[in-house]
Amino acid sequence: MPAHHRSSRYGRYTGGPDPLAPPVDLSEALAAVSEDVMTGYSPEQALREFLRRGGRGRDGLDDLSRRVQQRRRDLLKRHSLGGTLDEAKKLLDKALRLEREQFLRDARMDPMDRSFREMQLEGLPSSTAAAVSELASYDWQSPSAREAYEQIKDLLGREMLDQRFAGMKQALENATDADREAVAEMLRDLNDLLAKHGRGEDTDEDFQDFMAKHGDFFPENPQSVEELVDAMAQRAAAAQRLMNSMTAEQRQELMQLSAQAFGSPELMAQLGQLDANLQALRPGEDWSGSERFQGQDGLGLGDGTGVLQDIAELDGLADQLSQHYGGAGLDDLDLDALARQLGDDAAVSARTLAELERAMQDSGYLQRGTDGELRLSPRAMRRLGKSLLRDTAQQLAARSGHRDTRLAGAAGEPSGATREWQFGDVESWDTTRTITNAIRRTAAEGGDARRGLRLDVRDIEVAETEARTQAAVALLVDTSFSMAAEGRWVPMKRTALALHHLVSTRFRGDELQLIEFGRYARALPVDELTALPPVREQGTNLHHALLLATRFFRKHPSMQPVLLVVTDGEPTAHLMPDGESWFSWPPEPETLRATVEELDRLGRMGAQTTFFRLGDDPGLERFLRRMAQRIDGRVVSPDLDDLGSAVLNEYLNARSGDSDDEPWA
Repeated sequence: MPAHHRSSRYGRYTGGPDPLAPPVDLSEALAAVSEDVMTGYSPEQALREFLRRGGRGRDGLDDLSRRVQQRRRDLLKRHSLGGTLDEAKKLLDKALRLEREQFLRDARMDPMDRSFREMQLEGLPSSTAAAVSELASYDWQSPSAREAYEQIKDLLGREMLDQRFAGMKQALENATDADREAVAEMLRDLNDLLAKHGRGEDTDEDFQDFMAKHGDFFPENPQSVEELVDAMAQRAAAAQRLMNSMTAEQRQELMQLSAQAFGSPELMAQLGQLDANLQALRPGEDWSGSERFQGQDGLGLGDGTGVLQDIAELDGLADQLSQHYGGAGLDDLDLDALARQLGDDAAVSARTLAELERAMQDSGYLQRGTDGELRLSPRAMRRLGKSLLRDTAQQLAARSGHRDTRLAGAAGEPSGATREWQFGDVESWDTTRTITNAIRRTAAEGGDARRGLRLDVRDIEVAETEARTQAAVALLVDTSFSMAAEGRWVPMKRTALALHHLVSTRFRGDELQLIEFGRYARALPVDELTALPPVREQGTNLHHALLLATRFFRKHPSMQPVLLVVTDGEPTAHLMPDGESWFSWPPEPETLRATVEELDRLGRMGAQTTFFRLGDDPGLERFLRRMAQRIDGRVVSPDLDDLGSAVLNEYLNARSGDSDDEPWA
C-alpha cells in the first residue's frame, strides 16, 4: 500500500509524562509559598503546604491521601473473606444432592445399602471441612456427584496456589495430572533455589536455569533472585495477613480443607516450606497484621490475597504522600502504584507536584543556605516585590483616578541637552538623536540606510537631567505580637517588600533601611523581614527603632531623611543606658519621654515623618497626633488593604517635595 495512503491511529500517550504538556506554572506556587512565608512559615514548610493543598484544578497531596484512604475503606466495606468456604460448601451441597438423586433413580440398588448410605450422608458433620474429610473414602454412586466432590479438592489446590502465585486459580482450571505435576516440580525447584540462596550458595546460573525451566509461572519476569524473593514475599505476607484476618472458625475450616488440596499432601508441604523460606529471607515484611472486612462480597483465597496486597500498597502510598519521614521528597512517590490504585489522573497530579517541587529549586526561587534550610532566593524576592509593587501601584492609581507616573522613577528633570550614553546611565534615550547618529554612521561606513539600519552602542544619546534630591528612607515596622494577633502581620510585610522593590528598581539613588521593633529594634534585610515569624513577646520599643533610624540618617548626611513609621500601639518599652529594654504597660512617662526626645532629634535633622496608625486605639491616636505636631509630620490611618499604597504615596510625596492633605480612611 502506498505510504501516502496509510491510515494512522491515535490514542492516549502512555510513554510517561506528556512531551507536549506545557511546563509547570511556578507563579502560583511562588505566590502561595511567599504568602505563607510572610505569615511565619519557613520556605520549606510553605512549599510543603502548597504541595499539600495543590493548585487551581490540580489535586494536592492531601487530596490524593484522602482518595487513598477512601479506596482502602471501600475495599474493606465491600468484601468478606468467606468466598472459598462458600464455594466449597456449594460444591459439597451439589455433590450430596446429586448422590441422593442417584439413590432415587437406581431401582436395582439394594434397599439396605441405600438406607446405610442415606444414614451416612445424613450423619455428616455440619462443618464443611469435616464433611469433606469424612467423605474422602466414600464410594460415590453418582459419577456427577463424584466429579463435584473432586472439584472441591481442585478448587482448594488452585486457591492455595493462587495465594502465592497470582492468576494460578484461572490458569489451572481443568488442569490435567501433568499440569499438577509441573506445578509440584516448580515448587520443589523453587524451594531448593531459595534454600541455597538463604545459605549464600546460589549463583546467577542457578537462577537463570530456574527461570528457563519455570519462567512461565512468573509473569513479573524477575531479573534476579532478589527480585523474585521480593515479589513472592510480598504476596506470601499478604496471604498470611488474610489468614490472620479470618475468624478462628474460618481459619480452622480452611486448614482442614487445605489437606484435601489436589488430594496431594506433598503440595501443602511444599507450600509450607515456601512460606518458611520467604519469611526467613524477608522477615521485615508484615507477616502478623490483619484487617477487618465488613462487606458481603465473598473473596476466595487468591482474590483476598490480592486485596490484602492492594491494601498494603495503599498503606505504602499513604506513607509516601504524608512525607513525614526523614529526607522525604515527591520523587519517592510510586507513580505506577498510584495509577493502579487511583487511576492515571492521580499519577498525573502527583507527577505535576513532583515537577513543581523540583522546578521551584531548579529555577532558583528557593535555595539552600549554609545551614541546609531552604530560603526564598533574591530572584524570588525580586519577583515577589515586583508583583506586590504592581498591585500597590494599581491601588494608588485607582485612588488618584489616573496612573501615578511618579512610579517611573526618573533620575531628574530634563535639561534639554543630550550626551553620549555611558555604562551605568539610566536616563531615557533621545530617540531622534540616536537614529540620526545611526544613519550618519551607516552612510560613513559605506552602507545603505534604506536597506536596513543596525544600531550600535556608539549611536546612543541620552537626555541629560538635572540632579534631583536623593532620599534616605527609614521604614519602621511594628512587630509586636498584636500585629500578628490582629491580622496586620502580612499587610505590614507586603508594604515593606513593595517599598523595597520600588526603591531598589526605580529609585536606585535612594537608600532604604527596614527596621522592625518589638521589645527591641533591629535593622533587617528584606528577605529576613519577609521570613520573620511572629513571636509572642510584649513590648513596642519605638524609642530603640528611632535610635537606629537616627544612626542610619547620619550615615547619609547629604540625603533627604524620610521617616515612615507603621504601628498599632503606643510605646511600651524604651532602651536603657545599659542596653536592656524596659517594658511597662500602661506606658510609663519615662518611656514616652525617651521616645519623644529621640523624635525631636530626628526633627532637628529635618526628617520628613509620617506615622501610619493601624487600629482604633484612642491612646495611640492621641500620642501619634502630638508626636506629628512636634515635628510637623503627618498621621495617616489607612485600611489594612490600603497600607501599601499609603506608604508608597507618602514616600513619593516626601522625595518630590509634594504634599498630600487628603485624609486616608
